[in-house]
Amino acid sequence: MKRSYVGVLILAAILLMNIVFTQLVVHQYYYENYGVTLLYAGLNILLFPVALFVYKNEKNKGGSKGYEK
Repeated sequence: MKRSYVGVLILAAILLMNIVFTQLVVHQYYYENYGVTLLYAGLNILLFPVALFVYKNEKNKGGSKGYEK
């Protein structure tokens, strides 16, 4: 399965944003900013379908399909 570096870099950036948003959620919850906490948690949840979309597009690229043949 052939993968491009762009897809891998996008997935790595999404993972980094998930880590940052999770840290911000914990930080804002500690300081009792619940509205901002919910905002960051929502953004963290919205990144999951984006990551799945990128992963599926990268998986379908390339010449061979792996075990499907």
